[in-house]
Amino acid sequence: MKDIRRKVRRAQTVSPFGVGGIIDLQGESFVAADIRSWGNLGDPVNSPRLARKLGVRGFRAAAVIPSGKAQYVSRRGPGYVRFPRWLFCPKCRMMTLWRPEAEQRDKTPKCGRCSNAPQLAPMRFIQVCRAGHMADVDWQRWAHSRAESHDQRQCRTKSLKFIATPDSSGLDALKVSCITCASYRTLEGISQKYTLKKVGARCSGSQPWQTSDDEHDDCEETPRAVQRGASNVYFPLIHSAIEIPSPPDLEADNESAQRVMNHGLWEELIETGDAPATEVIVKHIARKCDVPVEFVDGLRRAHTLDATASPVVDAAVEDLSIAEWAAFSSSESEEDSTTDFSIRQVGVGAQVDDPTSLVLLHHRVHKIVVADRIREVRALEGFSRYESEGRERLVSVNPVARAQWLPAVESYGEGIFISFNEDALSEWESSPAVLRWVEGIEGNLEASFQIERLREKTGPRLLPRFVMLHTLAHQFIRQLSYDSGYNAASLRERVYARSHPAGSRNPPQAGIFIYTAAGDSEGTLGGLVRQGLPPHLTDTLVRLLESAQWCSQDPLCADSTGRSLANLNRAACHACTLLPETCCEIGNTLLDRTLLIGDGQVSGFFQSVIQAAFEESAAAVEAQ
Repeated sequence: MKDIRRKVRRAQTVSPFGVGGIIDLQGESFVAADIRSWGNLGDPVNSPRLARKLGVRGFRAAAVIPSGKAQYVSRRGPGYVRFPRWLFCPKCRMMTLWRPEAEQRDKTPKCGRCSNAPQLAPMRFIQVCRAGHMADVDWQRWAHSRAESHDQRQCRTKSLKFIATPDSSGLDALKVSCITCASYRTLEGISQKYTLKKVGARCSGSQPWQTSDDEHDDCEETPRAVQRGASNVYFPLIHSAIEIPSPPDLEADNESAQRVMNHGLWEELIETGDAPATEVIVKHIARKCDVPVEFVDGLRRAHTLDATASPVVDAAVEDLSIAEWAAFSSSESEEDSTTDFSIRQVGVGAQVDDPTSLVLLHHRVHKIVVADRIREVRALEGFSRYESEGRERLVSVNPVARAQWLPAVESYGEGIFISFNEDALSEWESSPAVLRWVEGIEGNLEASFQIERLREKTGPRLLPRFVMLHTLAHQFIRQLSYDSGYNAASLRERVYARSHPAGSRNPPQAGIFIYTAAGDSEGTLGGLVRQGLPPHLTDTLVRLLESAQWCSQDPLCADSTGRSLANLNRAACHACTLLPETCCEIGNTLLDRTLLIGDGQVSGFFQSVIQAAFEESAAAVEAQ
């Protein structure tokens, strides 16, 4: 952004203000344009595994403008366009259809009619459709949609006024009125499904930043009016990967390949194909990147073949969790402080005289690994609107051509990885009562509009271990927010809960990784790692299990047969389990405390631990 008042953090250019997202800044409203607005700007972000999964050549992060220098530096990152274009004066209530050519650097839109020139405010409602298009509501058509006289029906003026009356506190107190013919209509019922269709409005077939008619689609979807800040305006599809060390034999090649693909002439080389200039560019890149000519040419041919043979890559082909699980569960530690992946295995701190509850807990925990330093890359592939329908209606970050790179952000931090005893977990989740319990959630998942997105995390079948481990991760974050000094919103989860078929080379997964990541090269300060060391971790686990026993909303929460969107949660609510949206991989769904602690119908994985802890506490009280 040009104005220091309109600055955006680098991480926000991926979410929540990535391509297609709306941002409100001190009374102004903007939408992020697609990646063509970046030009050649942005800093390269290295993530070979994630690039391979998404079928792109690489990633870019928005360039950072030094603090206090915004007024001296021209735009260096994503482009943002004023939206909605319909504005109104909060004093005289006159509406203005803002023109892009009226924009002035470091100045906000002002009312030219009022003496003190108040700042114009954006209209509250916009229109979107299921195909992902977004535009202003046709307020001229709306104001005349209930015209009574012939002159009112024929009126084509755009001299409108947005009037607020004290008659009511609802939308019927707001109306758009035509100054010329006095025709008007209130906003009552504007957000109903077919209201805009009834007044003759059609989908624009475009995004707010697309000004060329060539970029407009003939969209037949029914437009729907929604509030500008509504949650269904923007559903970004974000992928993330924890960067893990490459195998020794591939590490050098990966570094060389990234150096070549980050060269300024790489994209031009791919586009030239087998043109005469290709050989010259190949030799130039090879010389500048200090690699053999054959290496550059082979890399070019491989990328050209990938682009022609598989123009669209299924993001579910490569499961990034497999390599991450292998890296965390490896018996070898990576304690090199110079790398972006420094982990070490620690014990649970078992003692000979441990009480029964801790012995039972240790039996269920297989391995504890603390990550002193990690690097996470999060990339934005596209977005949808109105309904999150997976990839079917995904709008790409480059709507007019296949994206060769994606916006991304890298962050550094620390974390705690816990894997659980596979034998104990398999025995528990094979219980008929547990399977029947999860079948109910599975049925709701099959009927949910989020099924495609959630299946990427759960696998083809929802396993009891996934719901249990996901709930444990939420309880763990809530407890760590008390113990470690980090607030819950700064922590994130990764759930590893795949059970691969017999004969597969990939081992079953049963673990969670709780981590924090900050958007700078220094990362965080070690408070989370300390909580992963004995005896802190065992104490934290016991306390979170005790907390999971109770909820201020019980018995309504504990006895719930369906909560949240599409009834994808059971015993889980804001008082006991739900977290800020930045923490959860799958939007606070597929949660159930019952699978942790059990009840009269189904046994929880940690039920015996809790019972033993309560008995020990009662015995200690009686002994006093």
